[in-house]
Amino acid sequence: MMDQMMPYPAVARAAMEGLDGSLIRTIFAESAGVPDVIPLWFGEPDVVTPDFIREAAKQGLDAGRTFYNSNFGIDELRAAITTYQAGLGRKARFDGVCVTASGVNAIMLACQALLDPGDRVVLPEPFWPNLGGIPRVLGAKVATVKLRLQDAAWTIDLEELLAALTPGTRMVMLNAPANPTGWMLSRADQEVLLAHCRRLGIWILADDVYERVVFDGRAAPTFLDIAEADDRLVSINSFSKSWAMTGWRLGWINAPATLMTALGKISEFNTSCTPPFVQLAGIAALQQGEPFIAGTMSRYRAMRDLACARLGAIPGVSIPVPGGAMYSFFAVEGCTDSLALARSLLHGAHVGLAPGRAFGEAGEGCMRLCFAVAEDRLEAACERIAHHLDRPGGR
Repeated sequence: MMDQMMPYPAVARAAMEGLDGSLIRTIFAESAGVPDVIPLWFGEPDVVTPDFIREAAKQGLDAGRTFYNSNFGIDELRAAITTYQAGLGRKARFDGVCVTASGVNAIMLACQALLDPGDRVVLPEPFWPNLGGIPRVLGAKVATVKLRLQDAAWTIDLEELLAALTPGTRMVMLNAPANPTGWMLSRADQEVLLAHCRRLGIWILADDVYERVVFDGRAAPTFLDIAEADDRLVSINSFSKSWAMTGWRLGWINAPATLMTALGKISEFNTSCTPPFVQLAGIAALQQGEPFIAGTMSRYRAMRDLACARLGAIPGVSIPVPGGAMYSFFAVEGCTDSLALARSLLHGAHVGLAPGRAFGEAGEGCMRLCFAVAEDRLEAACERIAHHLDRPGGR
């Protein structure tokens, strides 16, 4: 009788049923109780946030910067972001900056502002799971265009991507440098894509979180460099990767004026605002962080080269050299179940890697290793992986 009175079952809404949990978190959870694991599953450096950034947060706390602030962030940080981006040649406006509680929060806010249930979103694959998950949470439909591993490089067929961006497509999500592949989007391709999206009225959501984690030049090219103020472009950024601030949960959005009011409203209904003392730490990162970034990239370059050399020497392993980001995304010959291989490596070699399937069907048969770690740990991890894969049944 009670069930007949209830108009809805006591379960989560339908969009949740088809949403996969994180396979990276699955491996992480299974590591409990496994001794001496070298954890290379998550995308974060193994160094503590620099002291000058931590000190800025402490000073903010001591100064009482602990109260609510604007939905868009404190003016000091918005101004610092604008100045920082101008120094990189980006077209940034103070009134087009919205501070967020992390990069993933920025993506959620932008998608909540732009996507209706049933909207079509196009995304290159393999992709960071959150990029595909957020539109699906909101009821949007995600179509993918697969990257291909050819001639020791991850590439995309630009014509295939353009063909997927049909009239009626609401958004294309582009993460470059890309997690997990390190794939880069050239300036020429950006110009073609921007022109195509202008013609069809398609929004570009550019995940620029890894723009400073590049191995050639100071920063990766972004759509912000070439876009006009009224273009349908949302740029997502974060303090996590460039300044070793993964746990601080601080990011920002660059958006056109037509979207800013909506972002402010949606921010209110999500986190309302970001802690001001955390934002002060962000200012310190932007204004004092260039030497840290330079040193970090020197270390990452060495670790990238080490990982590619060690893993590339394993028979049956194909490993492209990434142009950016902090990952080696390598294919293992004969692997048809990357989750099973990740479990085998965890329990047999005590190395934690992310299974390629976590990044979409195009990632199956691959594994992701984060090389943003100390040299001795990376050497040990690669040695363990090689030994394990060389064993009978190791794949």
